Amino acid sequence: MTQGSCLCGACTYKTSATPKGPSMCHCSQCRAQSGGVWSSAYVPRSELIISGPVKWFASSPSARRGFCPECGSFLFWEAHDEDTTSFSLGSLSKPTGVTLEKHIFTADKGDYYTIADGLPQKD
Repeated sequence: MTQGSCLCGACTYKTSATPKGPSMCHCSQCRAQSGGVWSSAYVPRSELIISGPVKWFASSPSARRGFCPECGSFLFWEAHDEDTTSFSLGSLSKPTGVTLEKHIFTADKGDYYTIADGLPQKD
């Protein structure tokens, strides 16, 4: 079972599905919302059980972001045309059993850091 929560514990989630595509996103929206890069993995939306209050924000015409309205933790990302939900790796309970596979939106990364872990980078 993979499970996690927000900082204050008001929002929790769990899934028995195997998380896929663990990555670090360097896009300007993830950096602005998280204060740095945002690491996530995804599962089928139908296999993710979310409990507690989640506020959804339409961050673009094609996607929305879910966060805890109490503590502000950025927990979820969903594309409107996909049937998956990405969840924050930083919110997972240990042990996570997840290993990063890649970096995404690296062409948009901040100029204040270097990606030097040797993982594949996708522009």
